[in-house]
Parts: sequence; C-alpha cells; structure tokens
Amino acid sequence: MSVTARSLRHLSAPLLALALAACAPPPIYPNVPNAIVAVPSQVAQSPERYSGNAVIWGGRIVGVQNYADHSEVELLAYPLDSSQRPRVADNGGGRFIVVMPGYVEALSYPPGALMTVSGKLNGSRAGKVGEADYVFPLVIAAQSHVWTPAEMAQGRSNISFGVGVGVGIR
Repeated sequence: MSVTARSLRHLSAPLLALALAACAPPPIYPNVPNAIVAVPSQVAQSPERYSGNAVIWGGRIVGVQNYADHSEVELLAYPLDSSQRPRVADNGGGRFIVVMPGYVEALSYPPGALMTVSGKLNGSRAGKVGEADYVFPLVIAAQSHVWTPAEMAQGRSNISFGVGVGVGIR
C-alpha cells in the first residue's frame, strides 16, 4: 500500500466521524452552570438536597393535568443526547412532574411524545404509578419543548450495516 493510500485511510475515519457529528443539531437550551446531573430517581430519594437547583431533563410524556392556576405534565425520564433530545433506547431514569404556569393544551403534550424541559427543582410530591407508591420530583418549567419526529431524526445517520435476507412480494 502506498504512503498516500495509507494516509487517506487513516484520515477517513476521523473525517467521517466529524462529518456525522457536524450534522447533529446544537442543544436547545444553554447549559446552566449550577444544573445538577442527577436523574429523577436519584432526586426522588432525597428531594430536599436538590431543591432550587437547575435541571435540563427530558423524557416521554405520560399525561397532563390542568388545574385552576397551573398545569402538570408527568414524564418518564430518559437521558439526553448532545442536542438535549431524550434517548429512548436507554433505560428510563424514573418519573418527574413538570409544573407549568397557566393552562396548557393537552393535545400539545400528547401521551407518548418526547419532551425536554429546563427549570428548577421545587421539592417532590408523593403519588402513585399504578398501585405502587411513588415520589415525583417537581420541576418548575422555565422552558419546554415537545419534539417532532422530524426533529428526533435530524442529525442521525441513515447509514446502517448488517447482514440479512430480504423478502419482496410482487
């Protein structure tokens, strides 16, 4: 193999990685210096320790409750990728409740949709998941974003490798 061919081969992998990373959208919220890295299940164990700290969390919407002066969105937490999109292929990190001022339209926050929120922790509330007792950390939302399928796919490679058999029907 020539020196030029060897040099190109060594450069191709880092260039491909850089090109794929360049396609990923930037984070939607600026990182907050005092934001905690704990997951909701950790915060639920000692909510008083984390109260008042900033978080950027995300997950899958479980449901919405509207009250006279605020609304609450329950989420099943997932870790976030570099663009702050929930990574649903990973294990969930517990549940939490996002408290939003005023009324939110439940159709804008449909069950199963993915959401990212930036806000501050404000204690917890005891509740239930099915018949099981559960402690929900409460996040007072500063900003929230419900992800569209197109946004979730943005920056992801459409290239896949594998061996298999395809069947076509005519």
